[in-house]
Amino acid sequence: MLPAAGPSPGQTCGAVLVAAVLLQSVCVAVTFLYFTNELKQLRDTYSKSGIACLTGEEIGNFIQNLDLIENEDTAADPCWQVKWHLGKLIKKMMSRSYEENISAVNEKKENKEPPRSPGNRIAAHLTGNSNRKNSLSPRNSSPRRGNGQKISNWESSRKGHSFLYNVELRNGELVIPQTGFYYIYSQTYFRFRENENEDSDLLAQIRNPKQLVQYVYKLTNYPEPILLMKSARTSCWSKKAEYGLYSIYQGGVFQLKRDDRIFVSVSNGDIVDMDKEASFFGAFMIG
Repeated sequence: MLPAAGPSPGQTCGAVLVAAVLLQSVCVAVTFLYFTNELKQLRDTYSKSGIACLTGEEIGNFIQNLDLIENEDTAADPCWQVKWHLGKLIKKMMSRSYEENISAVNEKKENKEPPRSPGNRIAAHLTGNSNRKNSLSPRNSSPRRGNGQKISNWESSRKGHSFLYNVELRNGELVIPQTGFYYIYSQTYFRFRENENEDSDLLAQIRNPKQLVQYVYKLTNYPEPILLMKSARTSCWSKKAEYGLYSIYQGGVFQLKRDDRIFVSVSNGDIVDMDKEASFFGAFMIG
């Protein structure tokens, strides 16, 4: 009987290769696990140190002493650098916010007007005076008259409802004492009443349909008056009526300058009724 033969060279070589591959796989696996563990430890350490960098001391105290603690050791410390940049950013943001708030407060103070006491308020209310004759200026009496006839004789004393507070009245014109915005208003009362003694031609002329117009002007350095408001109605009084009544009111807000003057003109001055409760003119400052 022949003895059993040993492994062939090919089998030996295959076994060696398998063993080498297994050994290499084990080494790779061990190396992978090792570096994975090291990276995890480094990540945990870096994360903890980053948090500790911001929480290791009061960030408020660090920001306050930001310019006092800089030295060679701290300048080389990554943690200190992170806190230094963060502190600079926070201080910059706080400084900008403070400047914006201060600017807004100062602007509000500048724009806020002091409350007006009764002694420095600016207002005027003029009423008609039926006792005064020739309340209207004659036509073409002034080169700066505008349209219509200016009402020149208003009641400005404290009789009845009229008053003047820090406003001057000159020849039927209110003189503005201070630049600002004003509410201006005016009402004119037109009244026709038949009188048996009136001339029939005059009555016929008054009864004819016509436009009743009220104008509010302002006078400035400009050569001509500037029209601020105008309101009109067309009358059509019946021949059988003993009288006719119309009133025109208008008002608005306008910006006026110091020493501007405002006045009222009307058409058909012969039928204007200057009753104090019906015809009036005024203005007051609102801001």
